Amino acid sequence: MSEAVREAQKKGRPVIRNVDFGDITYRGYYKQPPSALVSILHRVSGAGLFLFMPFLLYLFQESVRSEISFAHFAGVVGHPLSKLIILGLSWAYLHHFCAGIRHLFMDNHIALDKDDSQKTARWVLTISLALTVLVALKLFGVF
Repeated sequence: MSEAVREAQKKGRPVIRNVDFGDITYRGYYKQPPSALVSILHRVSGAGLFLFMPFLLYLFQESVRSEISFAHFAGVVGHPLSKLIILGLSWAYLHHFCAGIRHLFMDNHIALDKDDSQKTARWVLTISLALTVLVALKLFGVF
């Protein structure tokens, strides 16, 4: 530990230093704020939706081609692995949608300060996960 860090700790001041990659990857040492998690997940969900778009459009095209192809793809969607993929894509869409609405509010200068930003980030995480649970319940036949 450097002398400056020891002196700052003696005086009760916070130690300000650069955060390196090792600090971020070790979860117990550096915790991301909710707004950072929402931002990262917004980018990941957007990239996932973009990459899966050709596949989804192909499946849609084939499913509306005829009744036989629709029945075939209905059987494919009944497989548990397919349901998990659909659930992951549903989460990506719902999270991306909720985070996009949050960004629209922020573009209109609503909830820009730190506390409101963290609060809206928590709401985005909560709402997107709650909607994903509802989709999962419907997808797996609970209701």
